[in-house]
Amino acid sequence: MIYIRQSTPHQMVNNQESLRLQYALHQRAGDLGWDENNIEVIDADLGQSGTAAAHRAGFKDLLGRVTLGEVGIVLSYEVTRLARNCSDWYPLLDLCGYRQCLIGDRDGIYDPGSANGRLLLGLKGTVT
Repeated sequence: MIYIRQSTPHQMVNNQESLRLQYALHQRAGDLGWDENNIEVIDADLGQSGTAAAHRAGFKDLLGRVTLGEVGIVLSYEVTRLARNCSDWYPLLDLCGYRQCLIGDRDGIYDPGSANGRLLLGLKGTVT
């Protein structure tokens, strides 16, 4: 799953480079070995703030798919695109760790089920 989000409609219009880089993660997933037919993009949250998941249908869909064990990796340009608060961030990490789902961004691929991955993702989540 590739999760794409920009916080405001203004950013969507005026920051096209960020949007292009986020959509380019589709190619990165292919480069990492995922079959084209198994790569899905969730971009339902474009123009939505990441401060809370309550109004983000795409994030809820992502959580549901991870819960069902349908996701092997979640890619985002920056992991901070996924959540901007601990009450959304840490449950996602817990769920991905339990379901053996990796999380990746432009800096690397992390296993939230490992101590090192959890540490790095925890730090990234606090530096939002």
